[in-house]
Amino acid sequence: MHTFAADTLTLIKVKKMNNRVVITGAGIWSCIGNDLETVRQSLYNGKSGVGLFPERIEYGYRSGLSGVVEQPVITKQMVDRHTRVGMPEHTRYAYMAACQAFNQAGVDDDYLSKNECGCIFGSDSSAKPVIEIYKTMEAEHDTAMLGYGMVFQSMNSTVTMNLSTIFHLRGVNFTVSAACASGSHSIGLGYMMIQQGQQEMVLCGGAQETNYYSMLSFDAIGAFSVRMEQPQKASRPFDRDRDGLVPSGGAAALVLESYDHAVKRGANILAEVVGYGFSGNGAEISKPCDHGCELAMTRALQNADLTPNDIDYINAHATSTPQGDMYEAIAIDRLFNGSNAWISSTKSMTGHECWMAGASEIVYSLIMMKNNFVAPNINYENPDEYSQRLKIATQTIDTRVDTIISNSFGFGGTNSALVLKKIAK
Repeated sequence: MHTFAADTLTLIKVKKMNNRVVITGAGIWSCIGNDLETVRQSLYNGKSGVGLFPERIEYGYRSGLSGVVEQPVITKQMVDRHTRVGMPEHTRYAYMAACQAFNQAGVDDDYLSKNECGCIFGSDSSAKPVIEIYKTMEAEHDTAMLGYGMVFQSMNSTVTMNLSTIFHLRGVNFTVSAACASGSHSIGLGYMMIQQGQQEMVLCGGAQETNYYSMLSFDAIGAFSVRMEQPQKASRPFDRDRDGLVPSGGAAALVLESYDHAVKRGANILAEVVGYGFSGNGAEISKPCDHGCELAMTRALQNADLTPNDIDYINAHATSTPQGDMYEAIAIDRLFNGSNAWISSTKSMTGHECWMAGASEIVYSLIMMKNNFVAPNINYENPDEYSQRLKIATQTIDTRVDTIISNSFGFGGTNSALVLKKIAK
């Protein structure tokens, strides 16, 4: 599988510095569905993917809540055994999402054997393999017992190194580690690479492991909701009674390419990436900042040559934490007050997909854009003093969605915002 002849590869010739960038393929593996149609139904119907895992409480967690993500079965017909042993949980999610994205984009093995495609994913941990290595060494005191695949599983760059190997991707190849903005920054960087003419196509996305090892330190700082009596009501972005986020994960993948390249090969264009904005808070490591949020959104809008009044929908970062939602609400109100943009946080249904979230929420936004609806911010029952000024969708809104901005903010004060625009047929 995925054989190629290196001498047939078409290299990229850098010519333009302002290429249009479009999305031609999307893939998703999440707690609300493992394909675009299932996810569309979940988003439209406000269906939560959150569940309760008693084993987390037994292990020592304060909260047993998490998104329920199906474990993919990857056979030898899909990926050879030698490669599979180096694929941890979140890389397997990413592989499934990437297969969907390439398939929708009409990119097959023959294309990849003859053309350069890059790979940039957001991922900021590979906890389970590291802990398994430690446990083995404590028990055996012999590195020979670790096996061949653990070195590849345990590296932060495991997703991109595996995907680039499996699909023979020979363009840009690296992982973005930027906390909960990782997936968004990966798309922003892919957008810049293509816009500047360095690449014609890049596979971008985000991946997050869901095993309980990966979330221990977040539980330790009291970040998680303990509303365990009603798991699907625990994630409550912007709601006055929110008590913390719900961890989740999976993977999302997007095929980005230059507009001219997509048209030339007859690809179906899903949307155009027209803006990317970023900022750093430069403050406390775990404290959000309204000015940082606002700057990232402002920069994205300026990059897109748009104003707040041009935006139809804001996919908020809002994770259901008291401070994070408050500061984002202040920033959105300051920038979008008086505009017509609907607002919702899809994390109300998915929980917080962490390193994956910035990419998955672009997939969710694409689905809304294609099907002309705004997904609801479920569990938003009691506005607080900051959210009550916002135009939050408490139920599904059937409306035309042509332009969206999606926010992602993370620990360390890393902020990212992306703007997508529908291309008229």
